[in-house]
Amino acid sequence: MKPKSMSNQKNKLSLKEMILCGIFAALTAIMAQIRIYTPFSTAPITLQTLAVFLSAAVLGSKKGAISLLIYILLGITGIPVFSNFKGGPSVIAGPTGGYIISFPIIALVVGLILENRKRISRINMFGAMVVGLLICYIIGTVHLALVSNLNLIKAITAGVITFLPFDIIKLFIAAFLGYEIRHALERAGLLQANETA
Repeated sequence: MKPKSMSNQKNKLSLKEMILCGIFAALTAIMAQIRIYTPFSTAPITLQTLAVFLSAAVLGSKKGAISLLIYILLGITGIPVFSNFKGGPSVIAGPTGGYIISFPIIALVVGLILENRKRISRINMFGAMVVGLLICYIIGTVHLALVSNLNLIKAITAGVITFLPFDIIKLFIAAFLGYEIRHALERAGLLQANETA
């Protein structure tokens, strides 16, 4: 009975962890509204994915995925947390919906990769995030192709090639910031040092 009780306690989120999940869900909503226009594309670059990778690196697989599920559920209910202050199920059903759907999966996978490393470095974080970015592109591009009735080449051009250089830059930033924020929270006692990096 005792081991089972201890296991249940471990699986439950503490109040501090729930607050952190809420903070990162809010951070994702805020960063989704930061739009950077470039001469290379008619579509703006947002910092939404930077928040996604920060959630994965800082919170780990479980809490990172929960944080991003909260973000998606808020958006689906109509709260304007998606890019350009949009909300509602129509956003998920639209061309960019696949990228949003991939967010909790990215956090889960990136977090698990980091949690299975004996020693975490910024390079390890960046490598895990590259895997997460591939997941984002695969799910998002397939969804884009189906919803927009595009062939795969056009979908890759529209949804990957245009954004790839900027996404790589965001990964570098996320790996650096994620490492520093994670360890700052560990030192403050807000995260357990043995959970992930």
